[in-house]
Amino acid sequence: MGLLSRMPHDELIANVCPKIRDLGWAFYFAPETLARGTELGLDGLRFYVIGRGGVLGDVEAGVVASAFGYFEPGLVEKMWNSAKEHVVPRVAARAYMDCAAEFGRAHLAGVADLEAFCAAADAVNDAADPIGLALYSGIKCEPLAVDFPARAMQLLTVLREFRGSAHLIAIRCAGLDAKTAHFIRRPADIGMFGWTDADAPTITDHERTKLAVADEVTDRIVLHAYGVLDEAGREALVSGIDRIAAALA
Repeated sequence: MGLLSRMPHDELIANVCPKIRDLGWAFYFAPETLARGTELGLDGLRFYVIGRGGVLGDVEAGVVASAFGYFEPGLVEKMWNSAKEHVVPRVAARAYMDCAAEFGRAHLAGVADLEAFCAAADAVNDAADPIGLALYSGIKCEPLAVDFPARAMQLLTVLREFRGSAHLIAIRCAGLDAKTAHFIRRPADIGMFGWTDADAPTITDHERTKLAVADEVTDRIVLHAYGVLDEAGREALVSGIDRIAAALA
């Protein structure tokens, strides 16, 4: 085993979770995904909203806004309700997962040892507790592809929702609201999420400290799931993510 396999699980989380965050959405606005949305009568943002949120079922827009966390609720309501005029939410969710699979087949077919990566990622997903994690609990119930390039991409997306859902709970536990957390972490992206400069909260070192606490709480929430991996599993997860990142660079 290499040095990576001997890392403790908190170091494993610090290593892989940021990469899962950055890789798990790679298919969201890919040309093939946008084309599938067009077939359903949806533009890119509407397909994103109902494709991600559709795992929750035919719910009110406020439920989706709650699960997404960082979006201006009015934007979610507009996108969700208008998208539902064209496609049933669960149908859109399955189509979105199919897009993830097709993206994996197109971009990851040449990546080595995807079977070992998928086995490790499946083990984490199987061990993850979905209680209280609305968006993750929905996507966790979706069927996954059996071929490894497709399954690998889907698992990255699923595990991204795992940590993302956990982070929303951690933010609230730390006494921070999701909008403020978003303005701290991604100030350049507020417009993309429906916010304006006029919506900006007052941010002090106190709020930044709360976000740091939330990051630590998030790690504790997901630690058990990643902790099921043995040395071989940790090695497969880390090296697999690095090879996937190189393929998608």
